[in-house]
Amino acid sequence: MCFDKLVKKFSKNLKWYDVSLLKLCVLFFTLFLVTVWPAFRNLVLSIAWYWYLIIGVILAIPLIRKLC
Repeated sequence: MCFDKLVKKFSKNLKWYDVSLLKLCVLFFTLFLVTVWPAFRNLVLSIAWYWYLIIGVILAIPLIRKLC
């Protein structure tokens, strides 16, 4: 089964708030990793802030296109 069909199959069972809960889960799991894994923390903190901004904007472009 291709990935697109798999995502469509699972997304039918999701409610409107499930996507937000998934985002929060990823955020808090990342904060957990930063807290308990020193090597991950050093990696995250060694990258300049603008790279995170650039990646965030690039990942947001398809979503903005769908909304506009």
